[in-house]
Amino acid sequence: MIDWQPTADITTLKHRAEIVEKIRHFFRERYVIEVETPVLSKHTVTDVHLHSLSTIYPDNKEKYYFQTSPEYHMKRLLAAGSGSIFQICKSFRVDESGRLHNPEFTMLEWYRINFDHHQLMDEIAQLLNVILLVETVERYTYQQIFQDYLQCDPLMASVDDLKDLRKQYSLNTPELGDDKDAWLMLLFSHLIEPQLQKPTFIYDFPASQAALAKLNKRDKRVADRFELYIDGMEIANGFNELSNVREQRSRFKQDQKKRKSMGYEAIEIDERFLSALSEGFPSCSGVALGVDRLVMLALKKNHINEVITFPFESA
Repeated sequence: MIDWQPTADITTLKHRAEIVEKIRHFFRERYVIEVETPVLSKHTVTDVHLHSLSTIYPDNKEKYYFQTSPEYHMKRLLAAGSGSIFQICKSFRVDESGRLHNPEFTMLEWYRINFDHHQLMDEIAQLLNVILLVETVERYTYQQIFQDYLQCDPLMASVDDLKDLRKQYSLNTPELGDDKDAWLMLLFSHLIEPQLQKPTFIYDFPASQAALAKLNKRDKRVADRFELYIDGMEIANGFNELSNVREQRSRFKQDQKKRKSMGYEAIEIDERFLSALSEGFPSCSGVALGVDRLVMLALKKNHINEVITFPFESA
């Protein structure tokens, strides 16, 4: 017999619906507007660590991408004068299915006008208090967490230093050449992330991992970017948003060059997004938060399939 049943039980799905309603209420109380943006777009992210699903539209035979997040479209709304906004939507990424991953997942993304990334972390902590009854969230800089756990300064360490750490901790992982960020991410994911059991913000990531974040005014070696970890898994990724269109174009071009060197698909730069930035993008901070993982934490579930209806394999 074909297994047609949802992987999450009906009681769990009812609790999930209640959590999503609490999220919406949280933002309504703060007068943050809920918006909707396209799931399919002619453009997608250039980030070398994100890979998009795509389809060919029959009428014009052109490629369209399922969005890895609603970020570019939401920022176009911000540039148009929307004010602070949020969205709960489906996002898509090419990734292996597993305990924490499904190629189609639910994302909560929001942007707060005139917030820096520390103010946004404060608001995330308030949301965690509502959904998870969390009272405190610890905060460490990226530099500090490496020094505390690995006795290594990630801003000063050489690639050889990072390779030595891999040997010291007997990590059986592939060679990553001389890409320092790749080594940093490997060490972080294998040696630090599993130890971040309590709710923890890590902020001030290396400037080379800035993505769409501003560089820090006091220390240009780091960016105004943060991530949230709970129970050893990443829950959210946020930025004090970059508004300099020239700098953003330069970063996109760097991504394109790196994608080409790694043999990945060449991704065209989204000129509509850059045009929105050039029109006077407001000072703001934004964050993307995984709803499925948040629900897992709230309901004490161990696998993402326990909180979604039909995972990729049975959709």
